[in-house]
Amino acid sequence: MMSGCDWDDETGEVKGYKHYGFDGEDFLILDLETESWIAPKPEAVFTKQRLNKDKALMAFNKYIYTQECPEYLKKYVNLGRSSLMRTEIPSVSLLQKSPSSPVSCHATGFYPDRAIMFWTRDGEELHDNVDHGEILPNHDGSFQMSVDLDVSSFPAEHWDKFRCVFQLSGVKEDHIIVLDPAVIRTNRGNPLLLPLIIGAAVAALALLLAGIGFLVYRKRNANKNTPSPASSAELTERLNQPPQ
Repeated sequence: MMSGCDWDDETGEVKGYKHYGFDGEDFLILDLETESWIAPKPEAVFTKQRLNKDKALMAFNKYIYTQECPEYLKKYVNLGRSSLMRTEIPSVSLLQKSPSSPVSCHATGFYPDRAIMFWTRDGEELHDNVDHGEILPNHDGSFQMSVDLDVSSFPAEHWDKFRCVFQLSGVKEDHIIVLDPAVIRTNRGNPLLLPLIIGAAVAALALLLAGIGFLVYRKRNANKNTPSPASSAELTERLNQPPQ
């Protein structure tokens, strides 16, 4: 069985529901607007007819799901308003795996999940060459979503005409990001960094070789200036000879 109620805090509309299921399919459905039961399966017709005759039970169900349930729902919403009614602005970025891949406009960290995102060209919303992803939950309770744009048929010099627009319920200002190659995050490395890395490696190797050469030079000079044991003995013998 599944039962409960929905409350639209903007319009005040309340909807109650009560469903019975069997073997993975609907068996009986309570229609509170017509105050009657619906039998999707022939096997439920007899039960439907019996329940429709019980006016007291119908009145009780209508009270529970259109009055009491919404009151509890409003109470809990008010208690958790600081968390449930919060608004968190997302971080929006452009991603592309390779030059031939679509450009993905990715928004993450937003709350609530009542949000839409789309691509525009010259201010007009695009429908062709666009793939909308689902809104997915993050581990921290916020949400994320992506919208891909296939740019293969658009010349790069026209990319500045495209915009990714993110709209969040309760926020007046849209989050807009221009399709700019300079801000697209990609898996490709920056070709300008390669010469810098090679140059730094060569400089480090040169310094290392220079240091080793200096140490070898100092050691050789020290060996030349230090008298050998034979020379020291000869000098001592000469100094000890009596004067003639």
